[in-house]
Amino acid sequence: MKPIEMLEMAVRDVAEREIMPYFLKTAYLHKADCSVLSQADLAAQQALVFRLREIIDMPVLGEEMAADVQLRLWRDSADGLWVIDPIDGTNNFVNGIPHFAVSAAFVQQGRTQMGLVFNPVSGECFSAVRGFGAFLNGEKLPLRRVPKKLREAIAGVDMKRLRSAKLASSIHHFAPFGTSRCLGSSTLDWCYLAAGRYDIYIHGGQNFWDYAAGALIFEESGGLLTTLEGDDFWSGLHTFKRSVIAAGQPELFESWVGWIRKNQ
Repeated sequence: MKPIEMLEMAVRDVAEREIMPYFLKTAYLHKADCSVLSQADLAAQQALVFRLREIIDMPVLGEEMAADVQLRLWRDSADGLWVIDPIDGTNNFVNGIPHFAVSAAFVQQGRTQMGLVFNPVSGECFSAVRGFGAFLNGEKLPLRRVPKKLREAIAGVDMKRLRSAKLASSIHHFAPFGTSRCLGSSTLDWCYLAAGRYDIYIHGGQNFWDYAAGALIFEESGGLLTTLEGDDFWSGLHTFKRSVIAAGQPELFESWVGWIRKNQ
């Protein structure tokens, strides 16, 4: 069995055992950054740490680990490490909104080599291995690419994390796209881009576990991406947080990046 197949089996099993039995039935608290942490997050992370090391015996960096532990794991990861978000969209999860996912990625030398995002409610499993394309439940991505002008595009936009007040104001008042979405799960945002459900995307700063799997899936689907700072997206993985500008089609990417650069 291939590692990506083993990864899918492990993630599906953990979701069935440690996450879905507690959907709308779990205690939770708010962390220092006001994000939500549930008992299911902790149980799923613990189970994934065990299961992933059976696939590739490397350290596992999880969202719910202490910051000093995360930093140590990253600094000592020359040979590779797993990066996981046990439940991306915990706020949705605890409030009964069926839009959340498990994300797992294997990273070597600053670049994701294998990634998987699984929505246990819909049963959709998005996956990719670098150089071998991206897939949704075995079907090659993208599912669709409809030629569009920027003014027709569906955009994934996270306004909350845009550090430039000018850019946020421009998007709010003079949006160049057709309509926008912000559904509360960064990992699924990437997958919706990869599938062709979103056309363009902007986010002011995602943590490592938010993009490690999803960005690879999107890139392997043929998507284009850069950062608000203007560099190669993968060039800055020595930090935990990356901004992103992305589009599924070259013409849209050029138009979208050009508009953002003028309005930053």
